[in-house]
Amino acid sequence: MITHDTPVLRVAGRPVARYVTRPELPARLSPRPYLHPVTTLAGTAVTELSPVDHTHHLGVGVAVPDVEGHNFWGGRTYVRDQGPTELDNHGAQRHSAFQLRDPDGFVEELRWVASGAELLRERRTVAATELTDTAWALDFTFSLTNVTSDPLSIGSPATNGRLGAAYGGFFWRARKEAETPRVFTADREGEPDVHGTRADWLALAGTGWTLVFAGATDRSRRDPWFVRTAEYPGVGSSLASDERLPIPPGDTVVRRIVTVVADGGLDRGEAAVLVRKAVGQ
Repeated sequence: MITHDTPVLRVAGRPVARYVTRPELPARLSPRPYLHPVTTLAGTAVTELSPVDHTHHLGVGVAVPDVEGHNFWGGRTYVRDQGPTELDNHGAQRHSAFQLRDPDGFVEELRWVASGAELLRERRTVAATELTDTAWALDFTFSLTNVTSDPLSIGSPATNGRLGAAYGGFFWRARKEAETPRVFTADREGEPDVHGTRADWLALAGTGWTLVFAGATDRSRRDPWFVRTAEYPGVGSSLASDERLPIPPGDTVVRRIVTVVADGGLDRGEAAVLVRKAVGQ
């Protein structure tokens, strides 16, 4: 699945993530750049690539199931009154160039293409920062600009009629383990209570690792969290939860998610402290 040009992110000289810019993937998986593997500072992997349960889950990246009817998520498309359906509607995110590339991060230009046409142009900024000797932060910003002459909108299975399935946007597929990971916010615990809520931060804790996700702008914090732990471990920030997200011609949608990647199991207090350090608030 890996071709040339795979930058490695480093924190204090230690490799913590590999970024695959031009993956060789079938169209059905909606080919797109991704981070995998991502590890803690001690070397524990906290991402998964094309797992059996969802082969279109690709580590860490941006995936959207409905851009004006085009699937940039991979797999089946949820069709109203019909359910998940195999459609020939998959798009691809194509790496154009790096505007900046350093050992601890990069700025990348991408083209979102479907049916031979470019719909969106993305600028993606990714940076890795050391927080403590057992934790680092992945700062991930993406800006999507409508480069067509027509209005575009982003949807999700939820906006197309599937209750509770508002996935689409920044998405992190974590490693599946024998035990279901713990998920919590500052005042909620467990998938049923956390999924679909808006919270300044959300933690996913597995065996010997914890991920703490935080919206790093006011607009990013208004997006609800998409959470799965029982079926598979995954966390995303929902661009289109209750209604479609319009992008008029020339307009840009920007989101920034910062993720703390820590060794060990963090409690609420520890998670909150690290988030404040990572986001700078």
